[in-house]
Order: sequence, then structure tokens, then C-alpha cells
Amino acid sequence: MRLLAFQIGSEVSTTEIGKQLGMSGNTVSRYLDLLSKVFIIHRVGGFSRNLRKEITKSSKWYFFDNGIRNILAANLNPMELRNDMGQLWENYMISERIKFQQYTGMIVNNYFWRTYDQQEIDWIEERGGRLYGYEFKWNEKKHPKPPRGWNQAYPDATYTVLTPENYAEWVR
Repeated sequence: MRLLAFQIGSEVSTTEIGKQLGMSGNTVSRYLDLLSKVFIIHRVGGFSRNLRKEITKSSKWYFFDNGIRNILAANLNPMELRNDMGQLWENYMISERIKFQQYTGMIVNNYFWRTYDQQEIDWIEERGGRLYGYEFKWNEKKHPKPPRGWNQAYPDATYTVLTPENYAEWVR
């Protein structure tokens, strides 16, 4: 779990974690499955509609509770002293959105999107036959444009940047 705590928002390799812990990737996968069944972590898979440049085999794992993540990372510093606020913000947004989806009965598939040439979107929702892309930015001054590959492959999809300034409606 400690290794996961340092990898939130990044793709996780069960083989790599297994090597670091001296166990097989399959054993790591079983542990991750168990931790997700008891609502400690949540898996997000990659999105693709069979485009050759899209990555789908990897997964990202997020904690349902940033406090557990912070304890595992041994970092309980105040926000102004942290260097991982972007990761914490992304983890917070995803855990709150999953709760919102459950409370409202939203029928949705959740993904991240990434290509081999490093274009990415933090969170994709597939609902009602449409795609919605969301980028999470702790720094309110950063408002990236949608990746070129996303616009080309999915011209009817939306793209929104969520910051501390505009997120509230998204998680209510």
C-alpha cells in the first residue's frame, strides 16, 4: 500500500511492485483486488476505442481516503509545505466523484486516457452515449487545452479543467 501511496495519479505496474516486494505480479493483483473490495483503493482503467496510439493495459489506483494515503506516505504536513498537492487534488476529486456517482445512481464508466506520445486526460466518463474528459489542476492559473489527439479521435467529447475555484458543482 505504501508503494501505491507514492503512485497515485500514475500508472501502476503489478509486475514492478511485485519485484520490489519479492512476490509475483499475480499476488500483487490479488492484494489490490482485496483492497478494492474493502473500499480502501479504487482502480481506474485506460480508455480506448481501439486506436493504436492509446494505452489501455495499465491501471491507475486511487485511495478513497487521502488521510490513509498521507499516513502511508508519512506526510502529514500542512498544504503549504507539501510537494504532492497535485496528486492529492486528483485523488480527492476522483474519490468525491465516485461517491457522487454512487449517491445519485449515475450509470457511468470511468477511465483515464493516455497515448504513447504522452497525451493524457486525468478522468474520462462515458455516460449516456457521450464522452466527458476532465483534467484536475490544483494551480488555478493552469488551464490546459484538450490534447490534440483527444479532439481528433473524439470530436464530440467535452473537456473541462477542474480547479479549486470551479469544482464544487462537479462533486455535488
